Amino acid sequence: MAALPGLFGGTKKHEIPARAIIEREYDATLALGGDVLRADHADYPQLLGHLTPPPPILTVMGSSPLASRKCVAIVGAREASAAGRKLARDIARDLSEAGIVIVSGLARGIDGEAHAAALNGGTVAVLAGGIDHIYPPQHERLYREVAEHGLIVSESPVGYTATARDFPRRNRIITGISDAVLLVEAAERSGSLISARTALEQNRDVMAVPGSPLDPRYAGTNRLLRDGAILVRNAEDVLEVLESPTDRRLKAPPPPDYFEEQNDHTEIPVAQISRVEAVLSQTPIPIEDIARTAQIGEYRCAAILVELELSGRATTYPGGLASRSTS
Repeated sequence: MAALPGLFGGTKKHEIPARAIIEREYDATLALGGDVLRADHADYPQLLGHLTPPPPILTVMGSSPLASRKCVAIVGAREASAAGRKLARDIARDLSEAGIVIVSGLARGIDGEAHAAALNGGTVAVLAGGIDHIYPPQHERLYREVAEHGLIVSESPVGYTATARDFPRRNRIITGISDAVLLVEAAERSGSLISARTALEQNRDVMAVPGSPLDPRYAGTNRLLRDGAILVRNAEDVLEVLESPTDRRLKAPPPPDYFEEQNDHTEIPVAQISRVEAVLSQTPIPIEDIARTAQIGEYRCAAILVELELSGRATTYPGGLASRSTS
């Protein structure tokens, strides 16, 4: 405990929990087969430790040294197209075979495809909740495989259930662990673009896969490319960037209005949550229809649905659908 105050960088004061709480959390982590890494631990991810400040404590489960190897983050749309999913799989597999560790957030779509394709070579999944909180629940099998063959990482304590506001902090760790970040499919105001902004702030290379200007799923990535992101067609392009460091960086980070309500970390009003929940039925409904009926912006509606799903009151599906939870 005496070392804890020195692990918090900056001038902000942090309240140190009581010793009994720390010991209880530590014992619960060990009981799961996990471990707790301080920022000065030998197995703490090397690049993440260079942030100002780095997360002072990480809970991990799996092979900790993976996060200090050469890493590339692959992130993108949850509601990804078949072509986008295949690209993510192919690039992740080929990078993994070349000895690169793939980092992502265990989400549906691009994240899940990247993790699954890199299991044999090593992959790191960064969670917004505790290392025992599997989200989305549909990825329970993938979670188990990553824990067995790769590494699960979280800044949150065991038993903590994530909220929508925790995902930007998770993204900071995803990019902080990685040497470079690749975006595959991101709409004009996609939450994945938060990772691009964070990566730029951390002086990481930002790469993107181009797509048709007629496909809204590529509007965000195409804009990143216009603003100076590195164009990637395949794993060879990524390896070229890793092997030949350059000064190629985005001319400017994506502006805050890229993220609309997703960039708003304030508490979501209970009345808005209630309005969205009232619209849900046992039949899956398109998220844009839910937002329209609830008279809430589509991105705020998506954040509310995350909150409802995390609390077991809603279920979301591939294709941008959501329903009231039947469990």
